[in-house]
Amino acid sequence: MAIEIKAPTFPESVADGTVATWHKQPGDAVKRDELIVDIETDKVVLEVLATADGVLGAIVKGEGDTVLSDEVLGSIVEGGAAAAAPAAAPAAAAPAAAAADAGEEDPVAAPAARKLAEENGIDLATVAGTGKGGRITKEDVVAAVANKKSAPAAAAKPAAAAAAAPVVVAAGDRTEKRVPMTRLRAKIAERLVEAQSNMAMLTTFNEVDMTEVMALRSKYKDLFEKTHNGVRLGFMSFFVKAATEALKRFPAVNASIDGNDIVYHGYADVGVAVSSDRGLVVPVLRNAESMSLAEIENGIATFGKKARDGKLAIEEMTGGTFTITNGGTFGSMMSTPIVNPPQAAILGMHNIIQRPMAINGQVVIRPMMYLALSYDHRLIDGKEAVTFLVTIKNLLEDPSRLLLDI
Repeated sequence: MAIEIKAPTFPESVADGTVATWHKQPGDAVKRDELIVDIETDKVVLEVLATADGVLGAIVKGEGDTVLSDEVLGSIVEGGAAAAAPAAAPAAAAPAAAAADAGEEDPVAAPAARKLAEENGIDLATVAGTGKGGRITKEDVVAAVANKKSAPAAAAKPAAAAAAAPVVVAAGDRTEKRVPMTRLRAKIAERLVEAQSNMAMLTTFNEVDMTEVMALRSKYKDLFEKTHNGVRLGFMSFFVKAATEALKRFPAVNASIDGNDIVYHGYADVGVAVSSDRGLVVPVLRNAESMSLAEIENGIATFGKKARDGKLAIEEMTGGTFTITNGGTFGSMMSTPIVNPPQAAILGMHNIIQRPMAINGQVVIRPMMYLALSYDHRLIDGKEAVTFLVTIKNLLEDPSRLLLDI
């Protein structure tokens, strides 16, 4: 019996996907829960697992094809694993050949197998029998039918692969390589243009003295890691805590526009930009306002590992009311981050640089970081944006304020 292989059910935020990789080819044996095909969406790569033991039958959607939610990708011939590699059973095929040489007009086949072969135009002489004495069983014919159906898809696959391969044009020493955009990169491009076109986006800047945060981290990082089972104390958790506190005081920064309505969120789902091989992804810390520093750091570390392994789920990438991105990890000194719609603002962190600062009339060297807040001016006034960023600055320069809620 053939079982359909279907694409996962995509959430509303994902319109379609692309078949990235088939890990099995028609006729290959598959086991239940074994990975057989990857579907790339604009957010994550989804893994499709086998739902039964058998052999891979027809491939309906080849690599590079666009698929919709729950669309059929191919099929599995249940119980046909024994027929997946007929060449592996020469001893079984030999008696059938011997029987033919002995004067048999047709290969020995079970009645049900013979009928199925006739209905599907299968020449029994081309089917290797796996039954007793080389007898052709119904399962043998089922596998042959599956292989026949998959032949066009298998033949088309090299052409599709060739079309998707990078095109290199050489003119002397001046070479150019043309590579198709990944779905993630194409979606990023689409959303950035959308944000620039549909928002009245502005950016305000400030700088923060990281002396106190760095001293606090240096003093307690070993004890923190030991107390929280290996979770390391970084800077991001301080920024998330400071941001969620500031969001409570300035709810418009945590709001979004829906048509003619403003939606004020009574929670802070903070997206944290994470770099992966596929590009920048933004998993979301749910209810970050109620998370401890250890929970934030653990969540970010988990997201980072999942991003590198390509294991982030769509649910972990969906939603978010505010975003923080840290270009400082790559050495960025200053940037203007672009708001991720329908959010109203995004906070950009940058590189920490030792700079001379005037403190109480004296020039001292301090570890300074530029902060950038890009915001939708349709929803957030300039005064709110500036004071929101100043609040984050004050909380970070005196971290005890986070404990005292002042």
